[in-house]
Amino acid sequence: MSLKTESLTQSNLAKSPLSNIDFIAYQGLARILHHSLIRYPEADFVQGLKDCDVAGSWPEFGHRQENSNGRKVLGAFLHQWSSDIDTRLLDKAVITLKLDYGQLFFGPGEPKAVPQGSVYLCEEQLINDRTTVELMDFYRVNGVELQLDFKQPMDHIGLFFAVLDQTFGRLHSEVDNQALVRFSQVLLQQHMLPWAFRCLALSNEHATTDFYRGIALLATDFLMQLQQDFQLVPKDVRLYR
Repeated sequence: MSLKTESLTQSNLAKSPLSNIDFIAYQGLARILHHSLIRYPEADFVQGLKDCDVAGSWPEFGHRQENSNGRKVLGAFLHQWSSDIDTRLLDKAVITLKLDYGQLFFGPGEPKAVPQGSVYLCEEQLINDRTTVELMDFYRVNGVELQLDFKQPMDHIGLFFAVLDQTFGRLHSEVDNQALVRFSQVLLQQHMLPWAFRCLALSNEHATTDFYRGIALLATDFLMQLQQDFQLVPKDVRLYR
């Protein structure tokens, strides 16, 4: 991804209120959420989360209930996870996760927590509808390019976290780049936050594993923190599911 934004120097700007944020840590959280939500899970990925103690090291932020519950349930899931078991048992555990991911985000049939924004924002509840086109235009104007492993609507919640991953990496060294800050604000306020909380609420409600329940809660809390950090009020829109 690239962003064609002009960097502004410290001499031209007051110190950014975002300057105390550890954007490298934020980048890591966005990357975890991207990989958790964009595709079916694999054993190596889950084991990697356990090895890195993701649940234990996840920031507590404002000590919201979503945070403490998310860290608890994800931590409990990862604690009992092990790749060093009988192959049949490991395969069964992975299949259970894949089935949960499928019924939440992919199918067959209507996913319980459709991950594309246009389904929530447009009355017809179609994929690649008007709001998807608006997001693509926003990306085009700002020079955002995403390299996709497979064809996917651009308003998939997992892809939003991919864009945030790259944006936070830049904000680490360009926190006073007001064009980049404004890009982040518009992306969140107008294109992501209006519907993402609903998607994650459905994920938490319908998840059959503590893995996806924990991911949904931690993603919700992270977006709440970003809303606070960037001082945003999400665009007031009607949701159609």
